[in-house]
Amino acid sequence: MAKAKAAKAAGAGAALTARPYVQRLIEDEDLRSTLLQAFGSTKDAYGRLTNGKPATKVLDDKKLHKEVKQAAESLRDAGQALREGPKKKKRKRRGFGKLLILGLVGAGAAVALSEGLRNKVLDTLFGAEEEFDYTSTTSPAPAGETVSSGS
Repeated sequence: MAKAKAAKAAGAGAALTARPYVQRLIEDEDLRSTLLQAFGSTKDAYGRLTNGKPATKVLDDKKLHKEVKQAAESLRDAGQALREGPKKKKRKRRGFGKLLILGLVGAGAAVALSEGLRNKVLDTLFGAEEEFDYTSTTSPAPAGETVSSGS
């Protein structure tokens, strides 16, 4: 018999959580905080109202007016949030552009700081440098002669 009651309670709980409003209340943190704020403001207003003469409190107590107004606004916001339905979760972008920029900056820093890598990149872009030895085809002037300009 206890198992039957437990199964019945589990079925009722599952049926209750299947409802869209309850599901929204479970999932939406903002909605829960708005409802808790409305409950707190209503509780405070009721406490002020029952503490003394209610007739004079309703007309004269500015704090009571503020708490009732705050409770009404919170309830209005919660009702509006429930009517709008669940908010679609924003898709988290992994930042492909950020990753690309980070890669380019890293590659630039590696090329700037590593001479071997820099030479390899320059050789790839512009071709390998040709090493050559320069030999003069003219003979050096004798030590005693000076070169004169044509006069």
